[in-house]
Amino acid sequence: MAYTANDGPQDLPDRIGDESSPKRSIGQHISHITKAFTTKQGLIGTYDYAFLFKPNLPFMKKSTRRAPFFGLQDSMPVVLALLLGFQHALAMLAGVITPPIIISNSANFTADTTQYLVSTSLIVCGILSSIQITRFHIYKTPYYIGTGLISVVGTSFAIIPIATNGLAQMYANGMCPTASDGTKLPCPEGYGAILGTASLCALLEIGLSFMSPNLLKKLFPPIVTGPTVMLIGVHLIESGFKGWAGGSGGCYGRPETGPFMLCPSNSAPHALPWGSAEFIGLGFSVFVTIILCERFGSPIMKSLSVVVGLLVGCIIAASTGYFSNSGINAAPVASFIWVKTFPLSVYGPMILPLLAVYLILMMEAIGDITATCDVSRLQVEGKLFDSRIQGGVLADGLNGMLAGLCTITPMSTFAQNNGVIALTRCANRKAGYACCFFLIIMGVFSKFAAALTSIPASVLGGMTTFLFSSVAVSGMRIVSTVPFTRRTRFILTAALSLGFGAILVPDWFSYVFTYEGDNKAKKGFFDAIALVMETGFALTAFIALALNLSLPDEDAGEETESLAGDERRSDDEE
Repeated sequence: MAYTANDGPQDLPDRIGDESSPKRSIGQHISHITKAFTTKQGLIGTYDYAFLFKPNLPFMKKSTRRAPFFGLQDSMPVVLALLLGFQHALAMLAGVITPPIIISNSANFTADTTQYLVSTSLIVCGILSSIQITRFHIYKTPYYIGTGLISVVGTSFAIIPIATNGLAQMYANGMCPTASDGTKLPCPEGYGAILGTASLCALLEIGLSFMSPNLLKKLFPPIVTGPTVMLIGVHLIESGFKGWAGGSGGCYGRPETGPFMLCPSNSAPHALPWGSAEFIGLGFSVFVTIILCERFGSPIMKSLSVVVGLLVGCIIAASTGYFSNSGINAAPVASFIWVKTFPLSVYGPMILPLLAVYLILMMEAIGDITATCDVSRLQVEGKLFDSRIQGGVLADGLNGMLAGLCTITPMSTFAQNNGVIALTRCANRKAGYACCFFLIIMGVFSKFAAALTSIPASVLGGMTTFLFSSVAVSGMRIVSTVPFTRRTRFILTAALSLGFGAILVPDWFSYVFTYEGDNKAKKGFFDAIALVMETGFALTAFIALALNLSLPDEDAGEETESLAGDERRSDDEE
């Protein structure tokens, strides 16, 4: 059964749950699967596939008929499930591959290690997304693991500032190796420390998942999470812009000597100085394509606008000689988790910033799960909804721990797939499982990952700048839900002043501690403080949290009267 466009949310039962899920015998399951793959109705159905591909051109007549809505457990054609699952996978693709590429560059990994991390990121995202979608009941408890919705997970952007700043600190203190001429060498030990510390800190989110969602929202309201998410995006835009202009590696800043006078290196095909007009043009080809897709694209193209932009940029770059096939030719045919491993350890200075990351991921998960319930036409309050929040947050924390053990940085629930659900009007979990299948297939075939890692930095930068800006806008949207009272304005001002300052002048706290002794614990403590103070979003999170808990709430009547007085004064001045 598929619901029509006129069906309201009140008519759509939430059928995930033991009390309402259909029970089938093994024979019934076999019969159902057989019909799905051997009949026209089961394979193709009556869905209007043209709806997904019809562009929004000015001279074309717009259709007023909407596609049917597919609920969580509605019967849907196999082809449609595969098509929409592939759409979900492509919508995630850019976000999934970006963190491992950026962190690999910061750790100065070789091309084959970067390819492995991209492949593994895709595989792990597919496996861990299936945990969220499936929803397991914990035996003899009221708790669950997973949401039972199309809650897909991907590599979190929030880890990137912590990883890049932490690796820079490791190179400075000698934990990561440096050649005699000052060239930074690959640092698997540093990356392993990030993984080990992140897996340990995931215990915080796992523990908090058993608290009441209402209590969590009270402790970490939008006044805390909004500015934090916004500063994560602002911080990441720097990385995107550096890549847009040619790269953020050794060629950044146009060195006058050495192997990186040109980007990405002197020996690369069509190498140019950092900031060359050709690089800027390649990035703009991606950026403009994304805008054109949003204006004129079909529903499926709009949800894949970032991937389409990346594809157009790659075509232009390949036709003008910016691609190198050496990495693709040298890559193995297949890859999987643990083909490469890293020595796990705990890096003390990263613990506090990573705890802040997991608090942010938890609140993002709560917001994303709520949005997924909304677009899936499910209830957004009550015991069942609370159990979805609890299961989703618990799965998010477990996924963060499991990701580290699978050699990948923490995962987070991806919000952009809610847009795919809304556009395609499909909340069916079959599409979610198809998405997981395609992600795993993309990761297993490592030639695909090799092609992704061969994309020129300027093309990738045009795409990541847009992606990272969307993170900042998400934070702005969260902040916009906060009433602008005197108290909230003060909290935002205090938190953002130091947060923005740390982003604009990242080394402002580098010379506060000058300890050069042999006490490693003391030095590690100082490094931890410095890392927090130099990571803008972590600093903002701690300040906003402390002020929100300590500042008394204002009287609503006094605040309303004050705002009315401000408006009257403004009218008098006009």
